[in-house]
Amino acid sequence: MTGVPEDLLGPCGPVDRSTLDAVDAAVARVLGEGVALGDGQREAVLGALVDDCLAVLPPAAGKTAVYAVTGLVLGGPTIVVSPTLSLHRDQVAHLGDAGVRAAVLNSGLSARDRSAALDGFGAGEVDVLVTSPEQLARTDVLEALAVGAPTLLAVDEVHCVCDWGPDFRPDYLTLAVARRRLGHPRLLGLTATASVPARQEILELLGVPDACVVVRDPDRPHIHLTAHLVHDEQAKWDRLVREVAALEGTGIVYVTTRAHTTLVRDRLRGSGVAAEAYHGGMKGPERARVQDAFMAGDVPVVVATSAFGMGIDKPDVRWVVHGDTPTSIDAYHQEIGRAGRDGRTATAVLFHRPQDLVRPRLFASGRDAGEKALETVLAAVRRNPEGVEEGELAAPAGLSKAALSRAVPALVALGAVRRLSGRRIAPGDALGADDGLAGTAAGLVRRRREREQSKVELVRRYAEATGCRRRTLLEALGETRDEPCGHCDQCDAGRPGDPGDRTGLHDAPADGDPVPGEAVRHQEWGRGTVTTVAEDSVVVLFDGGGYRTLSLPVVREKHLLEPA
Repeated sequence: MTGVPEDLLGPCGPVDRSTLDAVDAAVARVLGEGVALGDGQREAVLGALVDDCLAVLPPAAGKTAVYAVTGLVLGGPTIVVSPTLSLHRDQVAHLGDAGVRAAVLNSGLSARDRSAALDGFGAGEVDVLVTSPEQLARTDVLEALAVGAPTLLAVDEVHCVCDWGPDFRPDYLTLAVARRRLGHPRLLGLTATASVPARQEILELLGVPDACVVVRDPDRPHIHLTAHLVHDEQAKWDRLVREVAALEGTGIVYVTTRAHTTLVRDRLRGSGVAAEAYHGGMKGPERARVQDAFMAGDVPVVVATSAFGMGIDKPDVRWVVHGDTPTSIDAYHQEIGRAGRDGRTATAVLFHRPQDLVRPRLFASGRDAGEKALETVLAAVRRNPEGVEEGELAAPAGLSKAALSRAVPALVALGAVRRLSGRRIAPGDALGADDGLAGTAAGLVRRRREREQSKVELVRRYAEATGCRRRTLLEALGETRDEPCGHCDQCDAGRPGDPGDRTGLHDAPADGDPVPGEAVRHQEWGRGTVTTVAEDSVVVLFDGGGYRTLSLPVVREKHLLEPA
């Protein structure tokens, strides 16, 4: 910004001198005298002081300090949404050590302690309240918290908003509604991983599509990357067990189904590996037992779904193995980031069976609920203020139950409906007589479909990379790399690929061919950015349409992509 001194420039706009002084004072209070904010932390704070902000920061970047400092400078109480009870305990302990008045509100409290936390927040006796998305889905909780007039709503592990996997937390979708009922406090989302399409979806579902985005380099160069292509499922498990048995130290095996957690655990035990299973369907005490034993070093290997990870900040995890192909690059990057947090060399191994992607491909196909169909659904919901079973609304709207099920999360995120027990839905706070919500929801569903298709394509490209695997991963996360990493299976085998075309070929791209990172324009899909170029295809991330894979010969012949 012309005319603004460099030291006053923030990532979302200029910050005045008095605010910078207030940041320094808050940092001294939270971290101690003479301690500075680390890489990305200061940018995230300055961004959130100017506008709603999404901060994508490396693991262990000190996210607690980011929202604590931001909240102190904004001058009012802060609400922090965090996904697990163990994280709640840790965050409140860290805040207390810094002299910040912090309290927790979650399902583990007695009725008396819940009332004390809510009353304390409303009376201004709490600087930071750490809670869960499930609590903010409750009307009584929101009414009590609104009395405290919060100035900051910080959402930790904010990628959970768009992680609709088997262990999905649906109440993350109510956060945009909760924010409105809390008086529109400043929003700060924090995560360690979010690709470009994931960032767009997060902000859209939180109701802040134009928020500032602060991103720090997602590379984890000390993690060695390997992928094995397998076709027979039984052979895959046999090979995985052999490889895990040969790995040293503590590790995590990720699979996509609960049944696979016990299958792999039993096979590992049969090979002499002390392993435990972990998934979201287990009872709370059993999950806590497994996690505590892993963190204490009593159990060296855990076989888990994505439910195992939030709050797993164990520095000496030496390896992460994926027995099933993950459903997204974001999930994969998040999960391998649990290895090597002590900065020492770690290993990430993926067993890729192309058939594993059939299910997410099916999810990314099929008919979506359109505006007219959703208008019919919302009209029926209006007529049933006490709630109606979701499945009863599908046929009258001309939808399959699956199509309606995919659309309901969008309606929830917009506040058009709210979930009740027993798969019932009722009118939400935002549902009026004629409000255009059906069209908005249909647009959300359509864009989610495009992103789901993109996720499948990006995972496949990473797993089947013909050049430097790290370069392929980073490009999928929106970061271009010209040099091979020298620390992956492809580089080890002497197949780093050509940084000009990312194909593994050694011929330079033809004159006029698109190259990764180039801004281009398509007549139908508008502006986009080239992400990868292969021998016969090019993948472009379009600003309004997600990722598209185009035939490179057709692009050349018909000049489909022009420089933007």
